[in-house]
Amino acid sequence: MKLIILAAPGAGKGTQAEMLSKHFDIPTISTGAILRKSIADGTELGEIAKQYIDKGKFVPDDVIINIVKTRLSEPDCKNGFILDGFPRNIAQAEALDASDIEIDTVLTLEVEDEKIVERLSGRLECKVCGSSFHKEHRKPKKDGVCDNCGGALRTREDDKPEVIRDRLKTYYEQTEPLKKFYADKGMLKVAVGKDEIESTTVEVLKVLEG
Repeated sequence: MKLIILAAPGAGKGTQAEMLSKHFDIPTISTGAILRKSIADGTELGEIAKQYIDKGKFVPDDVIINIVKTRLSEPDCKNGFILDGFPRNIAQAEALDASDIEIDTVLTLEVEDEKIVERLSGRLECKVCGSSFHKEHRKPKKDGVCDNCGGALRTREDDKPEVIRDRLKTYYEQTEPLKKFYADKGMLKVAVGKDEIESTTVEVLKVLEG
């Protein structure tokens, strides 16, 4: 399976990609992680990407495509892969189309905006070890204290409701049009996110394997 996952920030895309990776025994390819590794490894493409990032500019689509292609040529991708975080817009999707990277299926994970705001604004992160908790769904044993290291828990700046709504607005402007782009190609499958992670995984697998 050669899969792209689309979803609004906070819809659970990363978690479901991880579940699918285990289920199908294929790697999840995060473009952000690839970029960071390419830069850390000092590869030629990483050096090119770093020049843009250091200037606060977006890495051009052709550079990202080449970095993705290099990653997909590795042995662990021979039976398939999951693309998480790419493409983000129509221009990137067209660049992907123009490359020789084959995609079988595009999955969109649908969750209501208000549920996303509730999920993300309730997240708590340990300042020391980075462990994640939630005010409702995964409460720490002691308020404001990390179960794992005893560090102080905080709400991240990008998890404040007004910031979340801005991120959703950007998603709808830039990434939402990809659903029609791939639906027109007959590649789009839709799964509705549930309250529980496991229930969402069941729904996603039903959509992909049904």
